[in-house]
Amino acid sequence: MKLDTTYMRYLSPDDWKVLQAVEKGSNNHEVVPTKLIGQLAHLKSGLGTTNKCIGDLAKINLISRLRNAAYDGYRITYNGFDFVALKTLHQHGNIEELEHTIGVGKESDIYSCKTKDGVKRVLKIHRLGRISFRTVRNKRDYLKIGKGGSWMYLSKLAAQREYEFMNILYRNGFDVPTPYDCSRHLVLMELIPGFPMRQLYNHHNYEKLYCDLMKFIVKLANNGLIHCDFNEYNIMIIDKEIADKEEKRDFIVIDFPQCISIEHPDASFYFKRDVDCIRRFFKRRFGYKPKKVDNMMLDEDGFGNGFKYGYPVFERDVERVNDLDVQVKASGYKRKLNNEDLDLQGAVKSMNTSGEEEWNSDDDDDEESDESDESDYYSYDEGEETDDSEGAQEGEEDENERIIEALSSGVGELKMDSLGNYILE
Repeated sequence: MKLDTTYMRYLSPDDWKVLQAVEKGSNNHEVVPTKLIGQLAHLKSGLGTTNKCIGDLAKINLISRLRNAAYDGYRITYNGFDFVALKTLHQHGNIEELEHTIGVGKESDIYSCKTKDGVKRVLKIHRLGRISFRTVRNKRDYLKIGKGGSWMYLSKLAAQREYEFMNILYRNGFDVPTPYDCSRHLVLMELIPGFPMRQLYNHHNYEKLYCDLMKFIVKLANNGLIHCDFNEYNIMIIDKEIADKEEKRDFIVIDFPQCISIEHPDASFYFKRDVDCIRRFFKRRFGYKPKKVDNMMLDEDGFGNGFKYGYPVFERDVERVNDLDVQVKASGYKRKLNNEDLDLQGAVKSMNTSGEEEWNSDDDDDEESDESDESDYYSYDEGEETDDSEGAQEGEEDENERIIEALSSGVGELKMDSLGNYILE
């Protein structure tokens, strides 16, 4: 969904109050009554000005009126939600200018932006549910009619959770972006001077990079967390000149909303999946596969050639030294969960399951199967192709786009099933 901020400069203070009133009313109403909007906006000039502001906001698609509703009311659109979040970041003094798009992910859009001092930063906009519509009827059974079924609400929870993860990891010395601010579904963070690892074709010491990445996975797990999406798309390689000047980090890990606790029932599976993603990338890109060595005196403080083990194993190498999973209430942590925790854990589960499908459907035809005489520590199973036909997938994508358009514009007839999922008539 394209972010268009053209009209932000033309909104009056009354317009902002009315827009924020619709957002506030959406916490308890799918469609916010017009009378309630006026009460929440607290405009001195009365209902007449409120109605005028409502009309102006509806014209530029910041709010929309639901057709055939039982009463007269409006709801905030994705564009309106973007506006109020950006306004808050601007008021905090952390963003002055929004620039170009950096990338578009499964559940987010990434933009470049600037502060008042001209410092470039990254703005991540969570769009939970956009791609997940493909399997929403089967996998999002945690959704409930009402607040828990709102994609904007779940996007807000995902952004807040990612900001919490980055904050605590940054304070504990992990190689993650510096987090600056968070508002609704937006996260403002450091701009990494580098490129995604998927664009890496040459490296002066790829064996060391492999070892460092494996050690990062283990270090994260020792502190109580598993990334669950640790692959070449979520690892940024620092430019060599900058890395040499800083003399510390060669890579930065991004994207944390789907992190889980090592106490999670499926922790071992997701840990192995993260490890296998790195092994598979290095084998495919560099032809690198650590050789089995029988020398028992080899160093165990690392993984790959020259070390005792080729890659980490959850049951063997993970030893808890910290409780970051409990501090950030990661999915699977051992404490009583409140309603927001349960909602977000459901979203995380869906994101992880979606990632599992993509991992299993990767095309690895260029790789040879592992030799049967190697030990378990030096072998892994390649993913299998999914059976979904291209035609069916395109049809699902078509339907998803129409649902998204209807959600943002209010145009179209949408209903909700018993699980709170939007469906087209």
